Amino acid sequence: MKKGVTIFARIFGGYFFITVLLVTLTLLFSFKAIKGYYIDSLTGNLKNLGVVLSLQIAPLLDDGRFKELDLFVKKLGKELETRITIVDTQGKPLADSEKDPGLMENHKNRPEILEALDGKIGKSLRYSATLKEEMLYVAMPLEKGGNLLGTLRVSLFLSDINSLTGNIKTRIIYIAIAVVSVSLIIALLFSRNLSNPIKKLVIGAQQVASGDFTARVFLKSRGEIKGLADSFNTMTEKVESLFTDLSLKKDELAGIISSIQAGLVVINKEGKVMLCNDSFMKVVNNERAVGSFYYEILRGFGLCGLIKKIFDQKANLTEEVELNESVFLCGGAFIASKQEVVLVLHDMTETKNLEKIKKDFVVNVSHELRTPLTAIKGFVETLDDEVEERHKYYLDIIKKHTDRLVNIVNDLLLLSELEETKLELNRDDVDLVVLLANVMKMFEQRIRDNGLTFKLETVNRNAIISADSFKLEQMFINLLDNAIKYTENGAIKISLTTDAAKAFIEIADTGIGVPRDDINRIFERFYVVDKSRSRKLGGTGLGLSIVKHIAILHNGSINVESEPGNGTKFTISLPLESKAEI
Repeated sequence: MKKGVTIFARIFGGYFFITVLLVTLTLLFSFKAIKGYYIDSLTGNLKNLGVVLSLQIAPLLDDGRFKELDLFVKKLGKELETRITIVDTQGKPLADSEKDPGLMENHKNRPEILEALDGKIGKSLRYSATLKEEMLYVAMPLEKGGNLLGTLRVSLFLSDINSLTGNIKTRIIYIAIAVVSVSLIIALLFSRNLSNPIKKLVIGAQQVASGDFTARVFLKSRGEIKGLADSFNTMTEKVESLFTDLSLKKDELAGIISSIQAGLVVINKEGKVMLCNDSFMKVVNNERAVGSFYYEILRGFGLCGLIKKIFDQKANLTEEVELNESVFLCGGAFIASKQEVVLVLHDMTETKNLEKIKKDFVVNVSHELRTPLTAIKGFVETLDDEVEERHKYYLDIIKKHTDRLVNIVNDLLLLSELEETKLELNRDDVDLVVLLANVMKMFEQRIRDNGLTFKLETVNRNAIISADSFKLEQMFINLLDNAIKYTENGAIKISLTTDAAKAFIEIADTGIGVPRDDINRIFERFYVVDKSRSRKLGGTGLGLSIVKHIAILHNGSINVESEPGNGTKFTISLPLESKAEI
């Protein structure tokens, strides 16, 4: 398995990048600032020099002693190591410390000369065509008695400035290298201290993932990571306990199946007995039933026809048969995922005992389902105070769907006891518009994935009923789930209307529809219309039975209209009763 970038490399790499980036940007800006500062400083010095020189040059210029002026400028320029140029009001060079002014071109268009002729102090940084080097120029007007005599320009080679700043840049670079080195050493130590505990947590998580629930992580450091390690240890302890409990429950369930008084047999699609309990072997008087064909061990018992019908119809069937002078209620279930039939034989001669066994069996199975769900719900509630506020939204979703699973288990019990008990609903005022909108959000991604369109129409926005919101949500989820499963293309539409006494919800699709002969049976338990599609999509045949029962519990009703190839429409009517009126 190819390993990705380690946590240490990520943390240290981030510090390295940030440090180098900041130092690089600092050097770039500091170099530019230093050079600008020196240029400004030299410009001020040249201005001051020009002011001093103007006191000596102005009289010579005013008297027209240009040759004497040129000699003076050349001598002074060498002493000051600064180029000095005198230009008349027309831009003609009169004296220059470096060149023969008679051979120099007119300077009137030079930017610094133009500003000086305008009575200002001019400044320019540019390439000198005369000296073939980049120069810093400062020019100022030469005046006497308020009359402009010409301009005085002093300049320095930029190479001198670069030489001056180069030494400073070198020192700054050395300092920057030292700062980066120290910073990276500190970052290295910090990254290692931060990544090592995380690495230990990763190793511990991998051990748990591989099935070793004894893994623990102990850290010497303090803070959030230490808290995370403690939480990890607590979690692994609870997971280990849960795993042990589940193993015991599995063994207990196996013991229950083997000790159940009713005969139980599992037959695969080839017709061979895959599993049976002792009671079944006693009923058929055959201790070697496993591995045999069912028609070999059940010949003459009247069960072969029932098993054949279950395989042919891929449905759940129940019949009474007579075996060895005893009457048994034989219930057969077809398991679509494995193409197997599970057959249970109940001895009807001891009806009361059989009812008690059946009730205990249902209670035990429901308990097996409720235990992990209750544990999950308990841990979610425990985590409610532990997680950050921004994560509680997801914790609420987990809690909500855990509650939904618990209610589904209760609904399965409700369906099995429908003729014996009446369920009391947890009624509250429910806004059907909000409820339907929330249910639609659950299916948005699935709708997009299937290329379908989804629409909700509400004529009356005030549709408040007294109902069990979880039950209604389950009812709409089952109906929308069926609509999506059996609609390959087209649209699904939900319409909500009300009158003075009732709310009407229509869920219509453009799917394959239901044959006329099957419409009256689609609300039966485990009845499926398109068996191959239902098997492919994982249908159980309980969904519509649950939907009808929930509607009846809310004093409502459900009707269906459908034509093969033209879609299906379910209409649910619910009374508009407020909680206060119940």
